[in-house]
Amino acid sequence: MIVAIVGRPNVGKSTLFNRLTESKQAIVDETSGVTRDRLYGKSEWIGKEFSVIDTGGYIRNSDDVFEEEIRKQVDIAMEEADLILFVVDVVSGITDLDEAVAEILRKSKKNILVVVNKVDNNQRILDSNIFYKFGLGDPICISSINGSGTGELLDKIVSYMDTQKIEEELDIPKYTVVGRPNVGKSSLINALIGEERNIVTPISGTTRDSIYTRYNKFDHDFYLIDTAGIRKKGKVTENLEFYSVLRSIRSLEQADVCLLLIDATQGMESQDLNIIKIKKKNKKGLVILVNKWDLIEKETNTSKDYTAAIKDKIKPFVDVPIIFTSVINKQRIHKVLEEAKIVYENRKKKITTSKLNEVMLEAISSYGPPSIKGKFVKIKYITQLNTFYPSFVFFCNLPQYVKEPYKRYLENKLRENFGFTGSPIQIYMRKK
Repeated sequence: MIVAIVGRPNVGKSTLFNRLTESKQAIVDETSGVTRDRLYGKSEWIGKEFSVIDTGGYIRNSDDVFEEEIRKQVDIAMEEADLILFVVDVVSGITDLDEAVAEILRKSKKNILVVVNKVDNNQRILDSNIFYKFGLGDPICISSINGSGTGELLDKIVSYMDTQKIEEELDIPKYTVVGRPNVGKSSLINALIGEERNIVTPISGTTRDSIYTRYNKFDHDFYLIDTAGIRKKGKVTENLEFYSVLRSIRSLEQADVCLLLIDATQGMESQDLNIIKIKKKNKKGLVILVNKWDLIEKETNTSKDYTAAIKDKIKPFVDVPIIFTSVINKQRIHKVLEEAKIVYENRKKKITTSKLNEVMLEAISSYGPPSIKGKFVKIKYITQLNTFYPSFVFFCNLPQYVKEPYKRYLENKLRENFGFTGSPIQIYMRKK
């Protein structure tokens, strides 16, 4: 489920975003142009997980065109989000801009919660009643700075979560195609499913705009998740990045493996890296497709050099398949499916505890964790958790002294010995 936070500037949207996602670094800087990837996060409440988007950070040139930009953001949020949190400020009451946002929201058929921020005493609880005027249901009073009321808000959010599964869903891989506009996503989907439509079956997904198409030929059987084409293009012309992020999140959340298309003529760009970060947060498998490779002069840019440049940008997660394709010429399309299948299997892979300990304890004895303050970390035992992606617990005497560089060493050893190409790996250190 995607929850979008909307509202005029300075009502506390970013503070609420930090509170819901338990972000460590507060992004409450009031200047525009805050890095885009920090406006998306995951939140969990009573065992249910959902995505949170802070739309405010996407507004540019805000001094001049506040109202117009906010209107665009609210429009896109209404298109893509499942639930909208309309944040208002009890101290300043209802402003013209609040009225404008409320007017747009009233016309939508979305689930909307009016969230009244900065309510930290009884008088302000009374003052919050003014927001009934919007006609958008009971206002929920919170103070995102100190956290009061956020438990009730989270209870309300998860009550909207759709628990329905896809009808007829089979236990087969789910792949999604993501990437910047005009990199060839539609061409790839058409190349895969366009020819023989009689052997692919579209099934409606859990959300109104995701289509699960079953592909079952050439020894491959999987669902291809395709989000519906861009509707109302006028709305998204100037907000393409924000729109693409929302759309990528929606399709990624439901997939096992992400097929990321990049344009060979442009290389890996910031939006591609944002999609990789979203994939990482969702713990999905990854295959990178360098499309339009037929347009590259081979003398000046070999695939080896290009691969090195991509891996340099996506560090430290470099154990990922990179395939050079020309979708329009149908070059290496089946190689993509083979690699996606391998990544899917790697993400499901389970290693026996005895084999894990045999291999990893030897790797640890040859290069142990560095001592800190004269104390030595002793790792005694390793086991794999029963999660939907590879995650491992290393039991030791001083887990707090094991730092990221050593965790990366352990991850590299796991990849080297057991083959987890394309799949994320999570490592936990626990006290024995």
